[in-house]
Amino acid sequence: MSLVLPSTGRRVPCEQCPLRPLASFRDFTPSELKFVSSFKTGEMTAEAGAVILSEGAHSAHLFTLLSGWAFRFKMLDDGRRQILNYLLPGDLVGLQGSVIGEMEHSVEALSPLVLCVFQRDRLDELFRNHPGLGFDVTWLAAREERMLDDHLLSLGRRTALERAAYLLAFLHERAMSLGLGTTNVHIPLTQQHVADTLGLSIVHTNKTLRKLTNRGLIRWLGRSCQVLDAAELARVAGWDNTVERIRPLI
Repeated sequence: MSLVLPSTGRRVPCEQCPLRPLASFRDFTPSELKFVSSFKTGEMTAEAGAVILSEGAHSAHLFTLLSGWAFRFKMLDDGRRQILNYLLPGDLVGLQGSVIGEMEHSVEALSPLVLCVFQRDRLDELFRNHPGLGFDVTWLAAREERMLDDHLLSLGRRTALERAAYLLAFLHERAMSLGLGTTNVHIPLTQQHVADTLGLSIVHTNKTLRKLTNRGLIRWLGRSCQVLDAAELARVAGWDNTVERIRPLI
């Protein structure tokens, strides 16, 4: 059974956040760190498969993914699912609900995860008193839009093989930029997740992934994928392998 546990209080102080020392994230100023520390109300944990936010829901909270993997998705009435994007540590979760008023998509845990919980009703204070952090939130929203542009290009114009290669190369590079692996990264997704991301049937997805496996580019491990040659995956996809190296962290 997949569970979402409520906020259990502050266990990881912002001053000791394990993400802050990573080269991927810009430093806070002392005043920004003090505000974010007060902005955070606690942490929430979830098991793999738990729905963190549901489409149409009004949430009183905004989150940053502290550890684990998640994904954003939308459902059709007949149960068909489209995965929109994947969330990794440092990503902001629930901004759409905070700004628009309700979620236009759902968020599900791909692996066990921990989220930092923030007070949504203090977001205006962030923008008003901390313009640097306000710019960071805007930057993260623009970054999400850019990633969705790339994903839409993949769905609309890449072949099935190119789509799969792009997805795995993209997730590998994102994970590597966060130090989630050394030379190889285990991406915790199933072939059904891949199918729901690429808009392919599970049969077509299986055949496509087998081609990448036979080329020695990936190794499929049941409920995870190990990328063996990210550079060749990017070449197959026609992707320039661009993932930002320095980005904001809220």
